[in-house]
Amino acid sequence: MTPSGRVSQSAFDGSRLRVILLLDLYEGAQEQFLEAYELMRKQVASVPGHISDQLCQSIENPSQWLITSEWESAPPFLAWVNSEEHVETVKPMHSCVRDTRSMRYSILRETGARRPLTSDPSSAGAQVAARVGDGVARHALTFTVKPGSESKVAELLAGYESPSAKVDENTRLRRTSLFMHGNRVVRCVEVEGDLLAALRHVARQPEVRAVEEAINPYLEQDRDLTDPESARVFFTRAALPAVHHVVSDGPAPARLRRHALYYPAKEGRGTELARLLAHQDQAAAEDPNSPVYGSTVFQRDDIVVRLVDITGDLDTDPLASLGLKGQRKAADLERLLDGAAIGVEGSLETDRNINRLLSHADMLPITDRSSAES
Repeated sequence: MTPSGRVSQSAFDGSRLRVILLLDLYEGAQEQFLEAYELMRKQVASVPGHISDQLCQSIENPSQWLITSEWESAPPFLAWVNSEEHVETVKPMHSCVRDTRSMRYSILRETGARRPLTSDPSSAGAQVAARVGDGVARHALTFTVKPGSESKVAELLAGYESPSAKVDENTRLRRTSLFMHGNRVVRCVEVEGDLLAALRHVARQPEVRAVEEAINPYLEQDRDLTDPESARVFFTRAALPAVHHVVSDGPAPARLRRHALYYPAKEGRGTELARLLAHQDQAAAEDPNSPVYGSTVFQRDDIVVRLVDITGDLDTDPLASLGLKGQRKAADLERLLDGAAIGVEGSLETDRNINRLLSHADMLPITDRSSAES
């Protein structure tokens, strides 16, 4: 049977990962860069899931460099690149590098002397089937504000004027959805084309710069967006990557509503929790009776956020809304979720606790803006 759901993004398909980092060095920074790379290379070599890396220099422009690395799968790389250890490891490189661009790819097919041709790509750690893309890149940022400032921050974030959606001929900001959960802010963006170009475009817009400056006094993590190093560290720590996206393979129903649900994982269980929700949403996309039309799971460490486009209200079908349809799925979630953080005691397999979890997980919508062409 042909699946009815279209998975356009997933960190959980088991394939090996190729990471490509393009760098443009400042003139005269080569030796300093090589020293910084050697320190990073020694540290990353001991990271679980890391297989190998290469450092290459352009034969056409000596200022352009390339670092490629191979990983057993996406989750260990994402855990590393979003860690405080990584933030500290790459700091010595910042003063050497004028510009960088990072790209991540699942290995789909491969030939070579050490990896002979095979009719079973999965046996070589390669992705079995190509995912069906929609030309949209998804990303999120998350940060916390000082307790007591939540209403003021929500007012500021809801009130700014939308920036121009068009970045260039090939890139357009499609949608921005912003939510709060207590003092945590989550901003989700959808971009057609080049995600990095769109993020840089938005950061330069005066209306966005004004609101970012306005919320600075309320942030728990200090930042100075006029200082490249401070901005780089802030956005690295705030990154909340999309690890799975799936949508039903049919026309979008009328009156779809967007919600964000916050799932605090037990310590060290964030990836497992995100994988559970991703598998559940994939099953929901293949169920014509599911109210969940599309879903994106974002995860960083033990912070898991699930963005869902759903027909009807969340409480019409709480299990489907939470991604818990199926036998024992509530028990599986209970094993991974920090019950104390959400105020749920006892089994999640009771209606009372399911409703309590749904009420707690449902994030407060602040703004949801789509470009006119969407």
